[in-house]
Order: sequence, then structure tokens, then C-alpha cells
Amino acid sequence: MGTASEEEPVTPAGRLFLRPEIGQVIQCLLGGNQPINVDRVKSEITNSMMVKHPRFCSLLVTDRHGREYWKKTTLDVDRHVIVVNDPVGTLDQESAGNDYLADLSVSSPLSTDKPLWEIHLLMAHNCAVLRVHHALGDGISLMSMFLTSCRQAEDPENFPTIKSTGASSTSIISMISGKDNNCRNSRRWRRLFWRLVKMVWFTVVYVLEFVLRTLWVSDERNALSGGAGVELWPRKLATAKFLFDDMRTVKNAVPHATINDVLFGVISSGLSRYLDIRSPNTLQEGLQITGLAMVNLRPQPSMQDMSELIESNSTSLGNKFGVILLPTYYHKSGSDPLRYLMRAKEMIDRKKQSLEPYFSYQICSFIMSIFGPKFASLLNYRVMCNTTFTISNMIGPGEEMTIAGNPVAYMRATSTSLPHAITMHMVTYAGRADMQILVAKDIIPDPQVLANCFEDALLEMKEAATRN
Repeated sequence: MGTASEEEPVTPAGRLFLRPEIGQVIQCLLGGNQPINVDRVKSEITNSMMVKHPRFCSLLVTDRHGREYWKKTTLDVDRHVIVVNDPVGTLDQESAGNDYLADLSVSSPLSTDKPLWEIHLLMAHNCAVLRVHHALGDGISLMSMFLTSCRQAEDPENFPTIKSTGASSTSIISMISGKDNNCRNSRRWRRLFWRLVKMVWFTVVYVLEFVLRTLWVSDERNALSGGAGVELWPRKLATAKFLFDDMRTVKNAVPHATINDVLFGVISSGLSRYLDIRSPNTLQEGLQITGLAMVNLRPQPSMQDMSELIESNSTSLGNKFGVILLPTYYHKSGSDPLRYLMRAKEMIDRKKQSLEPYFSYQICSFIMSIFGPKFASLLNYRVMCNTTFTISNMIGPGEEMTIAGNPVAYMRATSTSLPHAITMHMVTYAGRADMQILVAKDIIPDPQVLANCFEDALLEMKEAATRN
């Protein structure tokens, strides 16, 4: 074994993502309108700050006790850039990229004889696929690292920018630590006391629900259900495309709503629409369809400062997010479209008052340290088998950008397959929000129909919002 300066232990969450049952590779699809210059791409990567970070130039090694470490190595960029010259089928550029990602989503691990990332250049389709193992970091930190290789299209001297979403002004923690002169006011203290009571109550309820999901409670079977072994089934990938301005219009129709509220309302409405198509008149009104949602736990609400990531040691990466159960409900079409948003907001507001994501993160770390990654992986696998879908949402650059001098027309992300038959990942970029919908094609054979259901749900909400 090398010295401490040469080797760094893999974080507990990283070890979990290395388990074969959970093994996750983040896959980012970048589309352009110009031919790709392979030599320039390699040059940009070689000179980028991204590959100077220890995690991107370290091998994954395992000691004789089975403990995983990152070990520094000499980086050979040529081994990480994979050039695909032949067309991917006869499809258009975007569909070809999606099909390529779908094929990589099942049983396509990254080679461990080199650092766990690579870039595939689809020359016939002017697009690139960045694959990074989830053990290196979460979406927040990896997005920041990747953007150090990009520049603003209108200002090539500057990095793309990520706007902060801001922190909740009603947070219990901020109320306790804030320097408000009115804190001595008895009415304010009573209000704070009841918020603390609700925080404890909701935390206990949601953590207990999470434990029950791990043990035996599961969703009722429906046309969207996955299960054990489904992660090995062939995949299809479709894209639901939204305009960020449309989401803002809907958000403004309900007081204090957020973009996340709109997204989850769209998901609830879209899933109901799709189930009406697949299983008309057979489902009970109010049927619960439970998802797993990723919640960022990093100190900053938006992306970390890029220079700090480069200047700090490699522990600035890693995975720091919690998981919450996200219950949505089947409702027959025909009701007020904004009701989906109102129900989603009500549910998410309760979630915000709890410490569920923090507990899920800490409990997972505790189980990893006491029982090891195999047992922790089994528990996570059971939670996924007992729920229906996975959803994540990440804010990307607000302006158009370039990479290796090539303008980026769209940026989308997904991951390798899970026991869920449907996983959804939304990324915002330059005024648009694209959601990648990865499905097990033997369970959901028509993912584009599902994508259309989500798009129609947002447009219907927008129409209702403008009428109001």
C-alpha cells in the first residue's frame, strides 16, 4: 500500500456506488451543430482544471481487506477519449444520442485500469457523451468540475454561470441562528416552538416511513412498476422538453411555489395521463406512486465555486446528498391542472419542514461504517424495489456555452439503470429544461408517449395559469 499522500480512501457513499447492485455511472449528453475536432477536444481536456483534480487522475484500487482507495496515476487522455465514427442507426442526431446512452445504461461499467471517466465522441451526430462514475462525486460537484472546461458562448474568457436558487427564508436553522431583534418577542418564540415541534414530528414520520419501505411496504403494482433484476433489462431513452419561462409562469400562479413544486406537479400529472393510456378505467383514484428524489446537502444552494474545487483536496468532491420519498398520486384527467401543483407544493412543504434528507444521508453513512457496503447496498436496493421511480433535478448554466470552441446546443443527463422501470433526470440549460426519461422497454415500450404526457401536462398548467 502506498503512502497517505498517494492514496485516499473512497467515501462511504462512493463505496456504495461501487457495489454491483447499485453501481452508477452518470452520463451527460452534449449536442452541437458543428463537426467535432478530436485533437482540439483532447487538447482542451489535457489543459483543463478538471483533469488536474486528484479524483480524475486516480485509479480505484482495493487493499487486501477489501477497502477501496483512490491512487494517483499518470493520466493518458487518449485512453479516455473514445471516437465513434460510424452513425448510430439511421436516426436524427438527438434520437441517436439517446439510443447510444440507452445502450450504455445496462451492463456497461467503466474500466478500472484507468481513472473512472471517459468521453465518447459521436462524430456522425456532432455530439459527445461524458461518463463519470458516481463514486467520484455527486451531480453538483461533477457539474462544477465539468464547467471548468467550458466557456460562455458570448464571452469566451469567462466560465458559464450557475444562478443560485437561494435558501428558504423560513428554515428552522436560519431562524435560530439569525440575528433578529424580534427573537425575544413571545409571539415569535411561540411560532418557533411550533415549527420545531412540526420539524420533529415530520422527521419522525418520514424516517419511519423510510424504514418501513426498506422492510416490506411497497407500491401497488401498476404499468410503471419495476423490481428486483429490472436493472439488467434493456433500456429506451426519451426526452421531455420544457421552456423554463413556462415553468416560471406556472410557478407564479400559486403563491410561494418553486420550480421543484412545478416539476413534481408535472410528474404527478404526466404519470396519471400515461396510466390513463396504458390502464384505462382500471386504477383506483388516489393510487400512490412513490418516487425517490435526490436532495443536495452541500452548504451552498447552487453549484460550488469552481476555483475552490480545484484548489482544495479531492475530498471537496464526493457524494453529499440525501434521499427522500416522494409520493405522487394517480388522478383521472379532467380536474383543474393547477391542483397537481397545489398538491405537490403541499407535500413538498411538509418535506422541507423535516430532516428526512439529512437523516437518510447520516443513516446510510452509519450503516456503511458499521455493517459495510454490502449490507448498505442491500437496504438501498430494497428501497428501490419497493418504490416506482427516481427523480433528480439540477440547475445548469443560464447562458449558452462552448466546449473546445464548439457551441453546445443542448445538455442532458441520465445515469445507468436501476431496479426502477423509470428514472428521470432534469437539467436546465440556457432557458430550457430537458428531462431524460430512461425506461425498461419491456415494461414501458413507448417512452416518447410518456415524455409527451409530461410536456402536455406543463402546457395545460400554463394555460390554466394564464387564464387565472
